[in-house]
Amino acid sequence: MTDERLSVDINEIINASIEAKYDRISQLEFHRRVVESGLSRSTIETISKAKKEPEWMLRLRLKALELFEKLPTPNWLPEVLNTLNISNLELYVKPDIERTDNWDEIPKEVKEYYDKLGIPESEKKFLGGLVAVFESEPIYNNVKQELQKKGVIMMSPEEAVQKYPDLFKAYFMKIFPASDHKFAALHATFWSGGVVVYVPKGVKITNPVEGFFVIGTEMEGQFEHTLVVADEDSYIHFIEGCSAPQFKNFSFHDGMVELYAKKNAHIKFTTIQNWSKDVINFNNKRAWADENSTVEWVEGSLGSKYSFVYPSTILRGRNASSTSLVVTLASSEGDWKDSGSKMIHAAPNTKSRVINKNIGFNGGINVYRGLVKVNKGASNSRAFVKCDSLMLDEKTKAYTFPHNQVFEDSSEVAHEAHTFRMSEDQLFYLMNRGIGEKEATSMLVLGFIDEIMKELPFEYATMLNKVIRLELEKLGAVA
Repeated sequence: MTDERLSVDINEIINASIEAKYDRISQLEFHRRVVESGLSRSTIETISKAKKEPEWMLRLRLKALELFEKLPTPNWLPEVLNTLNISNLELYVKPDIERTDNWDEIPKEVKEYYDKLGIPESEKKFLGGLVAVFESEPIYNNVKQELQKKGVIMMSPEEAVQKYPDLFKAYFMKIFPASDHKFAALHATFWSGGVVVYVPKGVKITNPVEGFFVIGTEMEGQFEHTLVVADEDSYIHFIEGCSAPQFKNFSFHDGMVELYAKKNAHIKFTTIQNWSKDVINFNNKRAWADENSTVEWVEGSLGSKYSFVYPSTILRGRNASSTSLVVTLASSEGDWKDSGSKMIHAAPNTKSRVINKNIGFNGGINVYRGLVKVNKGASNSRAFVKCDSLMLDEKTKAYTFPHNQVFEDSSEVAHEAHTFRMSEDQLFYLMNRGIGEKEATSMLVLGFIDEIMKELPFEYATMLNKVIRLELEKLGAVA
């Protein structure tokens, strides 16, 4: 085991976690199997030493390792995961690339992959800043002068912990602590790479900034951490892009996003997740919204074989508001897309809106798990949830598990859910007007998610449109 590549048997870790979930093994047996998998104190110390981290970060990692062993396995972890062969996963892969702020200095073979995704062109025309992460480390960091002059901080967590230790320590894993659930603890144990953004008081960033994450090798674990702090009266739109080429074996993603919207601040966080089908995706996302602040989540969860994503906001300041718009696509037999949103109303006059759109075909499975909680004292709060599932064939399945906890009589909480089959009448109507069956099916699917598409920047709406059309080719629905 070297500082460049560290491996664990993640298959053994997941199997042991599932067995512990059903009390099939003791805590002592779980510990033994985890240690034998390669997940040990020495592994964590090696990662921390390689990153030249301060002592407090090493202590945080080691505490998270203890919590990982003690915490119960989440209910949303399906037993089907223990059928996968993801042994000897490389949880830390140091790319053989020096970090740079000059795109021309990135090696040709890596640059070609980003070029195919259109990242350099998008940065030139559209973005105010970009941090690109390849495997387990950031390889490119560029923040345009306009942002630097306004005092905006945008860099990798590895740099932030060195240059701004007080700021980083004050916010890192405070809203999403390692104690939250077993795989949050696993993230805290292994985190590597990601983006830290701080927007000063009164600063409004007119152009979006982006963090783009690529899994570059099979049998890899990626644990990037994104931290966005918007100070009072500020605005930022952060775009998160995720991609991976097709591999023969599985890779594992356990990322985390923490958003802090201070008084009167506004954060919009857009994700286009297009991992390849051999990626298992856990993504822990949570925001704090202070007085009069706004947090918007827009999530396009298109790729990966198994995905678990629940954007959440704690509305802890008076008049705070949050929206969460999520679209998932389960397009192959055995695909499992577990999504939903959580809104916690903890102050008076808070508002939330959740729109979840799930599309499934070829035997894919979509699961919605949502939570709206109105705490006592959060008077006059308003919450609305809409969960729609579109199934394009008989093999596809969709499940909805809404959960509302309301402890304030003056609040209003509404939930509606619909499950649709592809409408033959609508298809017939379009075809009677000269539109071919393939294009008509595509139009109906894209119309189904229009509420979310219109919230995306044009470049990303175009990409989402293209990816969905390509996926629909599996139905023979698009030429």
